[in-house]
Amino acid sequence: MIESFLYGTWIGGQALYWLFLRRQTLAPEDVMFNLYDGLGDLPHFNPDLDEDPPHAAVAEFRFQLGKSAGVIFFSPEYAHGVPGVLKNALDWVVASGELYEKPVALFSASPRAGYAQASLVETLTVMSARVVPEASIVVPLLGKNLHESEIVAEPDLSRTVRSALTAFARATSIHGG
Repeated sequence: MIESFLYGTWIGGQALYWLFLRRQTLAPEDVMFNLYDGLGDLPHFNPDLDEDPPHAAVAEFRFQLGKSAGVIFFSPEYAHGVPGVLKNALDWVVASGELYEKPVALFSASPRAGYAQASLVETLTVMSARVVPEASIVVPLLGKNLHESEIVAEPDLSRTVRSALTAFARATSIHGG
């Protein structure tokens, strides 16, 4: 079983969220997704406060990242960048290294999120995470209001998602997941 950690901020694209987390309809059978929704509990990053033992929310975030075989980021774009809560969370694991050589994929529901995706790739690369390009996709759902069944029934969308998840599963199994 490959356990993958997901971070998602959803303003649109709820169908994609449910597709992954509740039904795992397009995911390979041996992949299990866990959503981490505690980013809002993390304190504002300050390297002077990164002590042992860490803040409880930081410790839990690091633990969840550490036990996962890989991470899929679902993130919108705000003002041509990643949401501050996501950047804050990443700052908490720069020195501790939970993302070191860990396979990561980026999913976006909007082709207009290019700045955020590029920024996130740069940050993750600097952190030595292993961005899996063939598992990082844009699923053009913006403004479509599709339900899960409609995404699965749409051949191009479902093929894109299934292909990316298969590539991600392959990358996490190579990593040791």
